[in-house]
Amino acid sequence: MRDLRIVQLTDTHIRPAGELLYDTVDTYANLTHVLDRLRASGPIDALVLSGDLTDNGSPEGYRRLRAAVEPAAAELGAQVVYVMGNHDERSAFGVELLDHTPGAVSIKKPHDQVFEVAGLRIIALDSTTPGRHGGKLEAGQLVWLGRKLRRPAPRGTLLVLHHPPLSSSMAASELLNLDQAVRLAAVVANTDVRMILCGHNHMTAAGSLAGIPVWVGPAVAYRFDAMPPLGRMRAIQGFGYSRIDVLGMDFVVTAVEATPAGEVYERDEGEMLDHLRAIDRAEAR
Repeated sequence: MRDLRIVQLTDTHIRPAGELLYDTVDTYANLTHVLDRLRASGPIDALVLSGDLTDNGSPEGYRRLRAAVEPAAAELGAQVVYVMGNHDERSAFGVELLDHTPGAVSIKKPHDQVFEVAGLRIIALDSTTPGRHGGKLEAGQLVWLGRKLRRPAPRGTLLVLHHPPLSSSMAASELLNLDQAVRLAAVVANTDVRMILCGHNHMTAAGSLAGIPVWVGPAVAYRFDAMPPLGRMRAIQGFGYSRIDVLGMDFVVTAVEATPAGEVYERDEGEMLDHLRAIDRAEAR
């Protein structure tokens, strides 16, 4: 059973060419910077984009995103998983990213999908409601999910949705997270779901639902300040992504900083490992 490497990109907020987010952030430059880093890092099994892929649901934004992501994914050998977020628009999302026929996409039908990657099942749930920023799963989606989970996958299931099914002490996060997460908990409890992967909050965070780890990945666009001055909400520049390693049946998640910064060192990996082994041997004597 080989190890798997999955990368989560979330909240890319791509806008049409020439437009900056809040007149400040070049989200496309952030995305291409991350993709260049991934190209240099070696093969990836799946590239999961967990919502708010564009900032305003424009077809041009989706085309820019796809033109950047899919060549990189092809080079890396990665399955691409596109997931809806509250800033996305179902019709344009379906046409531009999922190759649905124009005019055939109903905004009332969520984009729920299932993928299989070397024995790992990835289920993408559309937790959006058109016109709302908060998250919700319809009763039919939960029934559909329960049916999928009746048959365990060889390496378990990674469940992906945009809105975190977590409570928060921060008012904005609590207001806009997944509504009635207890209903999702009832469906995933005692199933093969090994991890729930989310975005939305622009803050790296972790929790659990029905005993299942929940990971909220860092945004590619910008960050919310998780410890702002009292009584204030603040967004700051900075971005990152998540690396999920599936080692046997174990999931290990790492938040990866992508904001350009000064380098402390870069050395040959083999030489560094030899150095660390030598230190370990010396300390064991």
